[in-house]
Amino acid sequence: MENLIIYLLAYLIGGIPFGFLLAKFFANTDIKKLGSKSIGATNVLRVIKTTNPKLAKKLAIATIILDAAKGIIPILIAKNLSYDENILWTMAVLAVFGHCFSPYLKFEGGKGIATGAGVLAVFLPLEILCALLIWFIIGKIFKISSLASLCALATLITTSFIFHYDMPVINTHAPIFIIAFIVVYKHIPNILRIIGKQECKVI
Repeated sequence: MENLIIYLLAYLIGGIPFGFLLAKFFANTDIKKLGSKSIGATNVLRVIKTTNPKLAKKLAIATIILDAAKGIIPILIAKNLSYDENILWTMAVLAVFGHCFSPYLKFEGGKGIATGAGVLAVFLPLEILCALLIWFIIGKIFKISSLASLCALATLITTSFIFHYDMPVINTHAPIFIIAFIVVYKHIPNILRIIGKQECKVI
């Protein structure tokens, strides 16, 4: 029962739609009805930038930080309380699932990039650094957020087998693949637009 409560909290905290809330409170804008209709930092930036560029950047940065933190903090607290590594990984998956399928937004949500990066940074900091480097390079060259994110995800999976072929304690890459599946699933519309060369750029 204790574990179930922990898992539920990880999901509910992960589901907090910070991008939606920040845009609503500080810009009086419902980002679920504009742009890509995602609650992530990219859509916050894209939508609010049309009316207030300075505010858009601040809110986008705040969204990234908060979306990552809602995954990181619960796991670090549980880790500090000496919970088993398997429980921590389950919390990580549920935090990403909560962000992508938020119970507060009728099970709609974001793409899972910031929250996913946050939870994985707790376990795989070196892999996250490699992924962030690729994300920055691809984003700088192509200026397509979704493409940069997907390339970063592929980098993280690849480097996880290089640096942690035998995953410590849990001895499986399954949680990483589950998180990756959720993220790719949420990016299907973006992938189709990339293939059709219709994906919007972040300028």
